[in-house]
Amino acid sequence: MKEVRLSVPAHLHAGNPDLTGDLGRLYGTLGFTIDYPQTVVTVRQSKEIEVKGKDNENANLYARSFLEKFNINRGAEIIVEKSIPKHLGMGSQTALSLGIGTALSKIYGIDDVSVEEMALKLERGTVTALGTYGFKVGGLILDGGFRIDKKGKMIPPLIFRKDIPGNWFFVVCIPKAPIPKILKIKENENEFLNNLKPMEKEVSAELSRLVLMQILPSFVEGDLITFGKALTKFNSRLGGFWSDFQENSIYCDPIVENGIKLMLEKGAPCACQTCWGPTFYTIVEGEKTAKMLHNEMKKYILKAGGGEVFYTKANNKGANISYT
Repeated sequence: MKEVRLSVPAHLHAGNPDLTGDLGRLYGTLGFTIDYPQTVVTVRQSKEIEVKGKDNENANLYARSFLEKFNINRGAEIIVEKSIPKHLGMGSQTALSLGIGTALSKIYGIDDVSVEEMALKLERGTVTALGTYGFKVGGLILDGGFRIDKKGKMIPPLIFRKDIPGNWFFVVCIPKAPIPKILKIKENENEFLNNLKPMEKEVSAELSRLVLMQILPSFVEGDLITFGKALTKFNSRLGGFWSDFQENSIYCDPIVENGIKLMLEKGAPCACQTCWGPTFYTIVEGEKTAKMLHNEMKKYILKAGGGEVFYTKANNKGANISYT
């Protein structure tokens, strides 16, 4: 095999049901795999490591890490044609690392490594496995969190996965002004997470109940209205827990907070911030509705200092791999 090309979808977080830890597990992650943006990488055999294109510094690190941990004394020519925007809550680094790792495993004939094993080797997906399962299978995903006694040594198990309806569209907003604030948070993310205060049991209980008794059942039934209301409540309730890192607010920035309010005022069934933000999104039924809301949010984002607004379908397949 001379060349492998992968297209890896982005994902959007909805939140984590349990940050208490008294039951022996932490986090759990609920989220969605979307068809745009994507990371696209092409990898060829080579004697040396040569990386071209977007985010090449991280791509180089992931390639070297893979080759070292799998004892491959060879190199690779890696071209990152497209890259999910970094540190904006859409899984850019998991997509890049697993894309490169999978391509290298195919090129060098390592057929017995699973996506989960690869993520663990590359130190991705040990806290939240949304990106790992988004890569593997796509769709709506809920992982079961990691065992506290195996933190960093396991990938959280996949406990629910289902195709997202083809007539549901995601309208996604990425305001530009809050990005420097989010990048600063990302610089200290490990410190924040390692010193995180436990969530009150009552809050974890409420969040878990929302997931089990409203979000998942209404999703299975295709009831976007009930699903959307529960999802918005889940995301905003969780946002209150993270308020110490968000200037005592549910959301990362007033631009995001007002954008979410606007989405709901315009009739969107839900509105959520993904991860630290500043990306926020909604899910609507039908492309016509998606276009209308996209146009409204584009005006808002432009007035708020600019940024990107797009709409996209879900991805229900995970990464796409082709060979030559």
